[in-house]
Amino acid sequence: MVRDGYYYGIALIAAGVLIGWLTSPWFAVPAFAFAAFFLWFFRDPERVIPATAGAVVSPADGKVTYVSPCTINGIQRTRISIFLNVFDVHVNRSPIGGVIREARYQPGKFLNAMNETCAEQNEQNVVTVEGEGQTLIFKQIAGLLARRIVFTKKVGDPVARGERIGMMKFGSRMDVFLDSTADLKVRVGDRVKGGSSVLAYVRPESQQLVATGAEQSRQGAF
Repeated sequence: MVRDGYYYGIALIAAGVLIGWLTSPWFAVPAFAFAAFFLWFFRDPERVIPATAGAVVSPADGKVTYVSPCTINGIQRTRISIFLNVFDVHVNRSPIGGVIREARYQPGKFLNAMNETCAEQNEQNVVTVEGEGQTLIFKQIAGLLARRIVFTKKVGDPVARGERIGMMKFGSRMDVFLDSTADLKVRVGDRVKGGSSVLAYVRPESQQLVATGAEQSRQGAF
């Protein structure tokens, strides 16, 4: 369990005991119910991480809501969006093994995470991981209820595939940006589990070709 669960749970249990002692045990029921919810919400189950080369695992539990092409910095990518409802595990994991190259926090709104515009307008943390022959970007996006994004790594930190890297509290969304040639293994409507569900397989050589092409384009611009 994430330690925040103990903080919320113990505080609410203590409040329930006090309320029950001062008034009636029945008035303490809501406090105990909320304590049980928070202890359950902040669960952090162990996951079996796939070891297959080129596997990109889901960074979060939830439902796949979008699979669509996009362009980032002139490079064609495929975006996979995962919606986390309040009943999902909210611990986040690294989709691949490698090194954190960038982590950029962007303040913003708290629109419903199912809203298409939330990917640009909501509070979010944009992370770039380089490793396993590829460069991958993912976004932790706050939702209508999620008011805090937690990211526990720093630029330059090494991460393993499926390693815990933070969490988003309550409802939220995670976007993953893959190489456009990735062999996708999920589609809209699928439910995925962080660290154990494979979103796609990426061939390292395809990433190298993309990087080489981008570098040549930059050189040609000078």
